[in-house]
Amino acid sequence: MTNHMITARGLTKSFPAKGRTVEAVRSVDLDVAHGELVAFLGPNGAGKSTTLRMLTTLLPPTSGEATVAGCDIRRDPAGVRRRIGYVGQGTSGGHTQRVRDELHAQGAFYGLGRRETRVRAAELIDSLELGQVADRQVQSLSGGQKRRVDIALGLIHRPELLFLDEPSTGLDPHSRANLWDHIVDLRRANGTTIFLTTHYLDEADQLAERVMVMDHGAVIADDTAWALKESLAGDRVTLTFGSPTDAAAAAARIGGELDGLVVTVTAPGGDHALPRYLRDLGDAGLVVEAATHRRPTLDDVFLALTGRSLREEAASAAAPAATSDTDPAHRVAA
Repeated sequence: MTNHMITARGLTKSFPAKGRTVEAVRSVDLDVAHGELVAFLGPNGAGKSTTLRMLTTLLPPTSGEATVAGCDIRRDPAGVRRRIGYVGQGTSGGHTQRVRDELHAQGAFYGLGRRETRVRAAELIDSLELGQVADRQVQSLSGGQKRRVDIALGLIHRPELLFLDEPSTGLDPHSRANLWDHIVDLRRANGTTIFLTTHYLDEADQLAERVMVMDHGAVIADDTAWALKESLAGDRVTLTFGSPTDAAAAAARIGGELDGLVVTVTAPGGDHALPRYLRDLGDAGLVVEAATHRRPTLDDVFLALTGRSLREEAASAAAPAATSDTDPAHRVAA
C-alpha cells in the first residue's frame, strides 16, 4: 500500500454483544514511518488494544486493510509475525524457565540457528543488564527485570517493528525510567520502529515523535505532542485578586473563568499573554495579587478532546495481568 512501516485504511472490528453489534474500532486510518516512535493513547475501552491486536494479526479485522512491515495482515500474517516484535501487558517468559533458556527457545521459534541465537541472546542480556539474573527462573525476578526479559524476547529476532502494549504499567517510577532508558538505547542503536500504547502521559510527551489519540473506536487526533498542546489546550494563566468584585470585573474584561477570587484564562502563548493581562488590568485599576502561568500537558489535550482525564485512567490501571502472553505474537514461527 505504501512504503510506511504501518499503513491501515478503514480498519474496523465489530463484536456481537447481547443481540446487537458493537463496533470496537471504526474505520481507522493510520500511517507510521520507518524508525518512528508513535504513542497511541486513549481511555480504557477506546479500541487501542483491539487495534493493536489486529495490526499484530492476533485478531482478524471485520473490514479494512493494513500492511505491517511490508506484509498484508490478511494475506500474509506469518510474514507480519516474522518481522515484528510484540510485548504485551502480561509477563511473557515461562515462570519456571531460566531467562537464558527462554531467550534460546524464542530464537528457535523464529527459526534462528543455534549459534546465532546464543550470540543474540548474549547481546540482549548484556544490553538490557540481565547478566546477574540470566540463569535464574523468570518467576524469581522483580517486575522491572521481568519487563526487561519481555523486551529481550520481543527483540531476539531483530524485528524492524516493535509493538509495546503498556510496557511499564504496574512498575515503580525507577523501574519505568530504567526500562525506557534501555528501550531508547536499543532504538537508537538499531533504528527500530516503535508503536506504543501507554497510560503514562510523560512517556508519550518525552519519547514519541507523534501522538495519536483514540476514543470510541476512532482516531480523533494525530500530531506531535507539542502541536496538540498548542492547538487544543493552550497555556493556563491564573490570576488572583483581593476581592470578589475585582475578580469579577477582571473576568469580564479579559474573558476568563471566575472562581471566587481567581480568574483563569486559557490562551496560546501564555508567557506573552500574562504581561499583557497585567498591564491591561492595571490600567483598569484592578490589582492582581498573584499570577501563575502553566504550559498545557497531554492530559489537558486529552481532557479537551474527550472530556476525560487520562491521568485518572492511569491511576486506576491494574498491574499487568497474571495470564501469560506466550501466545502467537511471541511464540509463532513462520
